[in-house]
Amino acid sequence: MITHPEKVLFPEDGITKGELAAYYEAIAPAMLPHVRDRPVTMERYHRGIGQPGFFQKNVSKGYPEWLQRVEVPKKGGTVHYPLVTDARSLLWLANQNSITPHVWTSRVPRLDRPDLCVFDLDPLADDPRILRAAALALRDLLRELELPSWVKTSGSKGFHVAVPLDGTSDFSEVATFAHAVGALLVSRDPVHLTQEFSKADRGGRILVDTGRNGPGATFAAAYAVRPRTGAPVSAPCTWDEVEGGDAGPRTFTLRAMRRRIADVGDLWSDMARHAHSLRRAVALLRGLCAPRVSDRSP
Repeated sequence: MITHPEKVLFPEDGITKGELAAYYEAIAPAMLPHVRDRPVTMERYHRGIGQPGFFQKNVSKGYPEWLQRVEVPKKGGTVHYPLVTDARSLLWLANQNSITPHVWTSRVPRLDRPDLCVFDLDPLADDPRILRAAALALRDLLRELELPSWVKTSGSKGFHVAVPLDGTSDFSEVATFAHAVGALLVSRDPVHLTQEFSKADRGGRILVDTGRNGPGATFAAAYAVRPRTGAPVSAPCTWDEVEGGDAGPRTFTLRAMRRRIADVGDLWSDMARHAHSLRRAVALLRGLCAPRVSDRSP
């Protein structure tokens, strides 16, 4: 049961808590395979997105017994993360005014073995052409490494690019690999790309953020609504849509997603069947990063 379904969460759009819950209930068949058994951090806006929200990880007290959780150690204690296992779990999150579920790149019970490697392209300036070029350059680099990739809009400013993994690498190996891929991508276009996290040091360039690949790090779940005017959705899209400019960071919205799913289905539905080991990709990456003879000083 959704309490106070009339509460307005998106004041400029008139989108209520009840409408948010109805969206997650409708989208559950497509969304659940991508979020099931991943620890969730809730991004909650109990007064709507016009007021500051907050992030919540721990659900150790005052939560329904049926809600599945996982206990994760932290310095000085533990965190009890909620898990999404069914549509009821998604509705429970919505009832907490949790607009965006942010999820780990690994799942219970193998929390130490990511099944995704995620790249977040995060621009400061709104330049669709440069952002599109960066996303396609990342796709092409991953192809050089013989890795298939899937893309989704962030629902915010950029794109998320995901590589499905077979679970043979731990967080340290995946994070090291992702950072090295990001560094090579930046070296190919240092005018437009950077790995500088500080906005003051980016110089207007797009951040190639690979920090989503460590233990406890999260990214906005596929099909998650983002707390921005228009209720944009972090929606799977095709590389053709990116290349043709038909999919931008906030193209798809809560009120349009049901029609989109009816038209195209879940574009990430077959991703898990293409899971790869990083062993071959790491070897290829070393070859790409090795100094060429012509680059060496005499």
